Formats: sequence, structure tokens, C-alpha cells
Amino acid sequence: MTTIGFIGSGHIGGTVARLSVAAGHHVVLSNSRGPATLQDVVAELGPLARAATGDEAAAAGDIVVVSIPFRAYQSVPAEPLVAKVVFDTCNYYPERDGHFAAVDDGLQASSELLQTHLAGAQVVKVFNNIFYKHLLSLSRPSGAADRTFLPIAGDDPDAKAAASEYLDSIGYGAVDAGSLADSWRQQPGAPAYGTPYGPITNEAGAPAGQAAIRDALSQADR
Repeated sequence: MTTIGFIGSGHIGGTVARLSVAAGHHVVLSNSRGPATLQDVVAELGPLARAATGDEAAAAGDIVVVSIPFRAYQSVPAEPLVAKVVFDTCNYYPERDGHFAAVDDGLQASSELLQTHLAGAQVVKVFNNIFYKHLLSLSRPSGAADRTFLPIAGDDPDAKAAASEYLDSIGYGAVDAGSLADSWRQQPGAPAYGTPYGPITNEAGAPAGQAAIRDALSQADR
């Protein structure tokens, strides 16, 4: 199976790791505090999981998930990610991250800045628009009537195809949300951010089909 590397293993990263292991993928976890702080998580996930440094996780992953505060995006190791598909789960929150003029002014989406930093990689925006508890609970097998869909945005068709295939393996469908320049449509404040999956007060969430996600994306307005 595929090996998924994780740069950041918090709520979203950790949840994607759990879904990955359940689907039979190997996972290599990292965080900013070092591998020793992830041993309990690795023990919980079992033999398909191991902890590593960020550079090691980036090198080991066939696909690499970046799930860190956006302000730290330039800390992501670029060289080990050349020619790899990178999933960007990060959201830009100015009150936490400070201000990035290009994003504030609508000149670039945050994922475009990460793509510029990771010039040799193929970045796909995914997992950023769903509450982590909903992400864990809404996974369904392919063909299920209540299958939930997630938007994916990216500039490389092959990378988006790989993202769709991976999502299918962990229990989700994919809706093509356009290029990285379009990824603001699934960012905080947009209709596709959180709302289709129900309120966070309901930890089980509500399934959101393909049509619901397409409709939410179409309603986005700057």
C-alpha cells in the first residue's frame, strides 16, 4: 500500500493518519516537537505507523500531508518533496498566523504560496474544510448512499487524480474545486468551509454528497 508522510500530526493530520491506517496504508508521523512526543500515537495506530523527523516523513511518503499552522509553511522541507504529491490541509487565520498581504488582498490563495515554496512538488488543497471529528466519523465505503465528498483544488491533473484515488481508499469522494487559485472557495468563511457537514456541536456530522459540495463552492463570493 501507499506510504503517507505527515508534516504535522495534530487534529487533522492525526485523523487522516487514523483513516489511512484503517485503509491499510503505512504512515510516517512528524511534528515540531520531535518523534519522541508521538510514541503514544504510534502505539495506538499499530504496526503500520512510525514516528520520524519532518525531513524523514517527507522523504518516506509517497504522498505527504502538510498539516501545520499556515504561518509556518516555509518550514516545510522542500527538497524531499520534489516530484511528490503534497496535500495541503492548512488554513490561513490572520489572528493566529499574522497577515500575508498577497492573501489578504486576494492576489493569491494560501495554497499558492505553499506551492511556490514547494516548487518541485504538486500541491493539492484538501481536508481543510471539514471539522476533524466529522472527518473521522463520516468515512463510508465506495458506493454507499450516504458517502461524503470533499473538495480538492490543484494545478496538476495527475496529482488531483492521485488525491481522488487516495480519498476513495479512506472512505470519501472528491469534488474537483479547480486550481490552487480557486482554493479560496473552500477556505474559512466560504460556504464550503464546515457548513455542509453540519455544526461542530454534532460530533457525528452530516453526510454531504457531491451536489451539496458543488453548490457550496458555487456560492463562494469574495
